[in-house]
Order: sequence, then structure tokens, then C-alpha cells
Amino acid sequence: MAKNPEADSPSTKPQKRSLRKGAGLLLSISTLVTAGFALTALWVNWPKAKVQPEPLTPSLRRMVDHLPGTSDAIIYIGMKDIRESRLWKEIIPDSLKNAPLFKPDDQLNTMLQASGINPSLDIDTLLISFKRHGYKEQNFLGIASGAFTEKIPASLLKIVSRRTEVIGGRPCYALDSTLWLCPLGARQAALSNNKKMLQEFLLPTGSFFKRDSLSVALIDKAIYKSHLWFALPSPAWTSGALQSLTSTNQGLKSMGNLNRIQNLALSVKFKDGIEGQSEWGYSTNQAAYFASTFLWGAIKLSELNNTRTTEQTRELLNRIKIQQNLKSVIIHTDLPFELFQTAKEKK
Repeated sequence: MAKNPEADSPSTKPQKRSLRKGAGLLLSISTLVTAGFALTALWVNWPKAKVQPEPLTPSLRRMVDHLPGTSDAIIYIGMKDIRESRLWKEIIPDSLKNAPLFKPDDQLNTMLQASGINPSLDIDTLLISFKRHGYKEQNFLGIASGAFTEKIPASLLKIVSRRTEVIGGRPCYALDSTLWLCPLGARQAALSNNKKMLQEFLLPTGSFFKRDSLSVALIDKAIYKSHLWFALPSPAWTSGALQSLTSTNQGLKSMGNLNRIQNLALSVKFKDGIEGQSEWGYSTNQAAYFASTFLWGAIKLSELNNTRTTEQTRELLNRIKIQQNLKSVIIHTDLPFELFQTAKEKK
């Protein structure tokens, strides 16, 4: 039987769909985009492994447990441990070592000058709890330990204070109209600008660990507990801290997604070098993911900007690791002693 020539013609053969053009190309792109979105969604909602935080020491835990009410910010500084680090001994200049840890005003400054106390050298540990009252007023309670108590005997406190009042069986001294100081023992004292906060600390009711669950959760996120850490459950405090952390990068400050941060925990360990980690809390997993992406991109762009970023700064940026973990952005850095030593030698 004769063959139909049209049956074997190229126009009648089935055509294979090309993935490089036309509908095939669109199908490939759609598949890749869908897979990308799926992987991103999986990553955003996948819990990552976390570093086990150091526990609070028993003495520090007791102090935290007696904090009154709830806190907008809790800050801890372990000056004794910092002073014993190699970084402090070999890198920190004497001008900074002797600089005051804080600059008090009015009667407190008068007392420090009269007693010869230098907070940076005489205070071993300092725990401060802040609580906003009203729109602008910021109350605080600080508990400090160290040899400084030997320099403020009762005789001096009676001279520099306006009046004395016994609270919880302890003599407390009003240094001015609002500032109160109360010796707690041989090497510890409490200082507050709010008498009620001091009273509630000296006569505690209930447990802070049960009363302020958000602050407690943030304290747990501060993985280093001996040198420096702070927990900021208040969005107002958190926003201010974020502005300070990003103050050297105007582009970073303008990123709106970063400003949606809800709370923040940060801790730093001073040994041979500096190791630190900060955890930023957001309302959703997606908000944390976009914030981490923006932050990572800003740091990488700064690294690549050879004209405006010094070699030393690029090395610092290269040591910053950023990870999104559910509703948190975790930022970790580990700066070795040699990095600070090289910087010191170049001066």
C-alpha cells in the first residue's frame, strides 16, 4: 500500500515543549518561584537550634526575684569579672578604666566625691530595673555590690542626706527630695529615685519570676550572664536601644521593618576578646524573617563598599552572624583578642 507523504512530514509530528521559550519557559519560572516560596515558608517557620543560656548565679537570682512590679528594662553589669578579663587588663586604656561608670547629678555626685568612690573601680556588680511612670518620668532601682560600701559609713550618710527612715528594718537615707540609698549589708547597697520601689524591694511580695513573664523570658535569652546583659521588654526602650545600636549606619536606621521590633535581649562576654549575642523579638515569624534579611543585606553591602568602609570595619562586619528563628532575629559576633591588639598597635 502506498504511504501518505503527508503522514511523515515534519509538520505533523508531535512537538516537544521547550523549557527555554514560550509556555515551557513560563512553566519553569512558575515552578522555580513556587519552590522558592515553599522553601522560604519552610525556613521561616522552622525552629532552629539555640545556644543554651548560662544560668543566673544564686545571689543574682535572689536580687532579680525581689524586683518590684514589672520592668521596662533590666540591666546587669559585672564589673569585677570585666576587670579580670585580658581585654580589660591589656587593651582598655587607663583613661577608660578610670572613667566613671555613670555620671550622677546633684547630691549623689556630692556623696561620691566626698567618699572618693569611683563606680568603675569600686563596684563589683550592678543590677538596675527601670519602670516608666506616666509619660516622661522614669523610675529606677539599682542594687550594687562591692568595696564601695566601706567608703560610705553611716556617719557620712547622715551628713550628706536630708533625713533617715527605717524601711524593712534597714536605715534608708534620702540624699535629696527623691533619691534614696539603703545599705543592704557589708558589701551591698540599694539606690532608687522612687521610695515605693525601694520599699517593695526591701519588703517583697510574690516572686518577680512569676509576676513578669516577658522580662523573665528575655533574661533567659541573654545567654551570657556574668559580664553584661540587658533585657528590654518595653517597645519604647527597645526602639531607643535599636537607634543606638544602628546609630553609625543611617541606612540601617531608616529601615522601617527593623523598627517594628517588640523587645530585645543582649548579652556580652569579655574574656580574651568579646563574644556577644542579641535577640530581637517581633510579632510574627514573617516580620522577623524580613528584618533579618534587611539587616543581613545592609551588612553585606557595607562589607562590599570598599571606598567608605575601612578594612578593620569590614573585618568586624564579617564576624557578625544573623539568623531568623521563628519570631526572633538572632545576631551573634565573636571578636578575638588579636583584632583589638592589632587596632591598638595601629594607633
